[in-house]
Amino acid sequence: MSKLIYDYRLDEYVDIYLLIQSADKKEARNGKPFLALELQDTSGQIRAQIWDVDESEVERYRPGRVVRVEGKREDFNGTPQLRLQRIRLAHEGEPTNPELYMQRAPKKKEELYDFLNSKIFEITNVNMNRIVRHILNQYNQEFFSASAAKVVHHAYVGGLSYHTVSMLHMAEAVTQYYPDINKSLLYSGIILHDIGKIKELSGPLATEYTLAGQLQGHIVMMSEEISKACQALNIDENAEDVIVLKHVILAHHGKLEFGSPVEPQVREAEILHLIDVLDANINILNENLAKTRPGEYSQRIWAMDNRKFYKPTFKDIATEKED
Repeated sequence: MSKLIYDYRLDEYVDIYLLIQSADKKEARNGKPFLALELQDTSGQIRAQIWDVDESEVERYRPGRVVRVEGKREDFNGTPQLRLQRIRLAHEGEPTNPELYMQRAPKKKEELYDFLNSKIFEITNVNMNRIVRHILNQYNQEFFSASAAKVVHHAYVGGLSYHTVSMLHMAEAVTQYYPDINKSLLYSGIILHDIGKIKELSGPLATEYTLAGQLQGHIVMMSEEISKACQALNIDENAEDVIVLKHVILAHHGKLEFGSPVEPQVREAEILHLIDVLDANINILNENLAKTRPGEYSQRIWAMDNRKFYKPTFKDIATEKED
């Protein structure tokens, strides 16, 4: 049982331990209750259902618990799922530690930390540098362990810091090609833009939205954190550089219908939004194509207009050498 869930092929019999990431009680068309599960290991998440559940099963199979499952790997409308034949909680002496099943950022914390600090030194605007350092010092531990989302992109341990550093790498390339871009503003906005997710989400294990996350959202939370930092550091909150920094944060989703209170009206705000989308989409594609065999299509990706993506059988020569 050393195989991971995405090592199994379609219609193959599965016997494996998995972590319950989420469990929602729902009602089938016939009116009977069932439990919709998101199960996971380090290779990714897969859906499963427990039919005709009673309250004892709802209580038993809660998020954050490890289960042993048997069944068949299937595909339903382009989405991987597990048809359960048996399920039970993992017993004492079995691998019950949830951390064994959680995906993690592909780079170590130390590497992310070092690159992040190197970019902070390039933030030459005094107010922005002080604000960034103050907020990072306040949330340092959570920043390097939190996920960047519940399910969409970088939804794993360390995903928030990995996403942030990936964006900084992209911004570094952009600013080298376009040297008149304001590095202080762009780098500060990238570092701060998603830190509000530390409060918006409950954490990388059985991730859920907090009450404040549901009612306020990470964008508004981050704007408030900048205000608090200004008060603590005796910085004029009405200074132009602070107002523009807040705008970059408030506009980073790009459009009102995507959750931004305002649309980008500063060059660096538009650049941050585009880099954010690019990094998120690459991560989404990589996650899905990693589960796809060459010569086949991925599952439909709802975050990308419900499209499927083909995985070619050929590789670039440079890529083959790296492999």
